[in-house]
Amino acid sequence: MLRLVLNRLLWSVVLLLVVSAIVFVLVSLTPGSVAAEILGPTAATPENVAALNAKLGLDKPFYVQYVTWLGHAVRGDLGTSLFTGQSVADTLNGRIGATVSLMAVTTLVVTIIGVLLGVVSALRKGGGGAVIDVGSLLAYSLPDFWMALVLVATFSVGLGLLPSFGFTPFGDDPGQWAYFLVLPVAALALNGVARIAKQARAAMTATLGRDYVRVLLANGFTRRSVIFKHALRNAAIPITSAIGLAFTGLASGTVLVEKIFAIPGIGSVAVQATTQHDLPVVVGAALYFTVIVVVVNLIVDLAYGWLNPRARAFA
Repeated sequence: MLRLVLNRLLWSVVLLLVVSAIVFVLVSLTPGSVAAEILGPTAATPENVAALNAKLGLDKPFYVQYVTWLGHAVRGDLGTSLFTGQSVADTLNGRIGATVSLMAVTTLVVTIIGVLLGVVSALRKGGGGAVIDVGSLLAYSLPDFWMALVLVATFSVGLGLLPSFGFTPFGDDPGQWAYFLVLPVAALALNGVARIAKQARAAMTATLGRDYVRVLLANGFTRRSVIFKHALRNAAIPITSAIGLAFTGLASGTVLVEKIFAIPGIGSVAVQATTQHDLPVVVGAALYFTVIVVVVNLIVDLAYGWLNPRARAFA
């Protein structure tokens, strides 16, 4: 397992370099000028824009800017915001709690509901599989931001039951923290629930059809014991992979959902920084999301090795 961890960490360094370079290039090629955004429409004359670009170091080729940024980044300095002058690390560290809360709660919800639906449909057979398949197809076709807008229009504007924006840290008030997360989590969860339910149904159906399950039942083991102590553990291997994929998908959905619900997370600041062409903040946000995904994928790999002794033997 140690070799697995070291291998994943090595590839994570490569991944961070690739992600930062790609984001740096894409933002640099985006139409618009951060100097013009800072100066405003009145003061953004060509002379003033050129002077501010030179002051900020934006008049240099983007690859020179990237090498300079990378030299500071390897020392732990992600630079400062071109708009606020605040440290990028301080800005993102103050927002990571909201993003992690949203992603973690959503993952927990989709795991519980998805596995439950998948197991129930596998046990009952009949039309359960068809319902899961149709539901998955519908869920995949509905974007997270569209679901967020529908939920706001229905439960906030229409019924007035839930808040449409805001966030309370868990340490300040756990009840309010959960209350403000209901709609954002619901908006993000639909796709993940469908993905995990479909995988759980397929895995449980295949596992329940194996010979050892019939042998255990024939030897007097209760159906509940066979399902939850034996079949579900064997089916958990592909389900764990599906959970990891569902979490990875949240990284993109979180960005827009945070903006819609005014959650002060990394996603919302990334959207704002992108519209302002605030390159250091955009690259920093991309790196933070990448680190979160890398950590979760490492946890999934470790869980996979724990569930599958053969995988652990080759790790």
